[in-house]
Amino acid sequence: MSNLFLIVLKIWYNLSEVKKSYILLSFFAFLSITFGVLAGLGLFHLSDIPKIQSLEEYHPYETSRVYSKDGELISEFYIERRTVIPFSEIPKYMKNAILAVEDARFYSHPGLDIPGVIRALWADIKAREIIQGGSTVTQQLSKMLFLKPEKSLSRKIKEAFIALQIEKKYSKDEILNQYLNQVYFGSGAYGIEAASQTYFGKKTNDLTLSESALLAGLPKAPTTFSPFRNPEKSRLRRSHVLRRMVDTGYITEKESEKAAKDPMPVPPKLGLNKAPYFVEFIRQEMEGRYGRNVYIGGLNIYTTLDLKVQEIAEKALSKGLRSIDDRHKKRNTPVQGALIAIDPGTGYIKAMVGGRDFYESQFNRTYQALRQPGSAFKPFVFLTALENGFTPDDIVIDSPVFYPGSKKGMTWSPMNFSGNFQGPVTLRKAMAESINAVAVKLIDKVGVNTTVEYAKKLGIKSDLKPYLSLALGSSDLTLIEITSAYGVFAKLGIKSSPMAVIKVTDRMGKVFEENFPFTEEVIKPEIAYLITDLLRGVVEQGTGWKAKVLGRPVAGKTGTTNEYTDAWFIGYTPTLVAGVWVGYDDHRSIGSKETGARAALPVWIDFMKESLKDIPSEDFTPPEGIVIVTEQGKKRAILRGTSLTRSESINLLEEMGSAKKIDEAPR
Repeated sequence: MSNLFLIVLKIWYNLSEVKKSYILLSFFAFLSITFGVLAGLGLFHLSDIPKIQSLEEYHPYETSRVYSKDGELISEFYIERRTVIPFSEIPKYMKNAILAVEDARFYSHPGLDIPGVIRALWADIKAREIIQGGSTVTQQLSKMLFLKPEKSLSRKIKEAFIALQIEKKYSKDEILNQYLNQVYFGSGAYGIEAASQTYFGKKTNDLTLSESALLAGLPKAPTTFSPFRNPEKSRLRRSHVLRRMVDTGYITEKESEKAAKDPMPVPPKLGLNKAPYFVEFIRQEMEGRYGRNVYIGGLNIYTTLDLKVQEIAEKALSKGLRSIDDRHKKRNTPVQGALIAIDPGTGYIKAMVGGRDFYESQFNRTYQALRQPGSAFKPFVFLTALENGFTPDDIVIDSPVFYPGSKKGMTWSPMNFSGNFQGPVTLRKAMAESINAVAVKLIDKVGVNTTVEYAKKLGIKSDLKPYLSLALGSSDLTLIEITSAYGVFAKLGIKSSPMAVIKVTDRMGKVFEENFPFTEEVIKPEIAYLITDLLRGVVEQGTGWKAKVLGRPVAGKTGTTNEYTDAWFIGYTPTLVAGVWVGYDDHRSIGSKETGARAALPVWIDFMKESLKDIPSEDFTPPEGIVIVTEQGKKRAILRGTSLTRSESINLLEEMGSAKKIDEAPR
């Protein structure tokens, strides 16, 4: 090299001054042209560079979270699952681990690490393609925030330029914080908090050294180094990060060796969606109000769900449906069902199970399925009768009755489930035994349209067809609306609209909405109590007798439709109302004799037994307008001022003919 230099000097010395001037002129011209070309290329590549916005104004996509009533996380909505946390909540181990493996000179370089760039460039030249980034944390942040993830010279120039601009505006801690909240760690986790929760089920500030090292090794290749997918590769990568931390002076050799022996994380056994039908119900409701912000805005959604009650509901429904399948050996066409539980005082939805398996069918049968309720609709008919002068002890003749049919010359005659008629019966007995003929005569007397009006008052929103068969539940409605309507009886005439969301806030706690129970009196307290008294009779001596096993005051009603296509039980205590529906989506028969009492009531009993086992028994409190009388050892409620006992009422009917008897003649 020295000889060559001497030869060049000798040649230069022997050149004439003119030739020297020419060579110098040519050399500077070459430099000028080269510089111009490089400058032009630089300007060309930087011509469409994005404007650097304030990082304080940058809002990355954040996960929205759904919480149960007791504050437990039950699900998340996101495009990128992320929770932004402040720099102070990131432990030193985590900061040092990411710097050791990604950018050891982070706190000393101006945004570009020249030695690193040279090493990467040399590797690229040898490979004849771009294989190494050589990017600093700041450059990686530039790429994540402002550039497309392409490998090109143009992008590298832009990346470097943006990194220098970021370094001028923001402190190193601010840059590192943005990076750790932005970078992808695999398994759907964006940002360090989501990663910490995903892999270790803990908050970032609780991370240990070994956990920090494992997470720091993920951004380079999240799938390749995933402890869930490739635990051995992940372990080796963790060891590499720990060695780098030793090399950079962040930890000692002894600390590294100890951390390297820690066990690897294993995939969580259960997903977050602990109440999938309810969560999807919430998602649709929130999307209607907040649009795309549900997935990117970091909302905190506090719901009415009682997770313990929800789990009980899921188990009860699953057990009941399996029993039906076993009875009819229908394992390959399994029957469907739904259960909803509501606090009648607030309208809070405490549990919602829309089917036997959300992952097989997302159709939510608590509010999307319109089904005939059968005799479960009868309380609305009897309510209308009581509101219009009838009493529970009035007599109606249970006998055949004929009405004009849908076609000329044809008649329709309601049949009782037993096929028999009993003659004179009280409304109390007609309800307990679910006598169809009496219900149809009642609705004919009080008016179909009037009955529809009362049902709407209680919260039935579905279209009710104004036909006499409505008394037998011929119009479709949803489980949630009929269950909520029964809650009006439980709360002495006060309606509380069903409610699922209590409050919505942003991640800083700013309240977007806060909901309170909406209540209104829709029927008189004493009338509501009389209906409850009638529905207690269903349990004590009627079609719902199996519910006596609960050993506490309960009221409810069975419902069964033609050909056993729908089975219902809606029932309540003073503090909880629950509804169960069983059937097939395509309206096939559940099976012979699968009534509401056989198919739906056992599910309801199992659910209520577990839900109420730690709650003291509570009786329904009669309002001022009600008097409780005892006759032949049995209690019944009557309106204050009613002087007739049941026996006197029957005698009066015999003497006076038909004081409240409904005309049986054909029309």
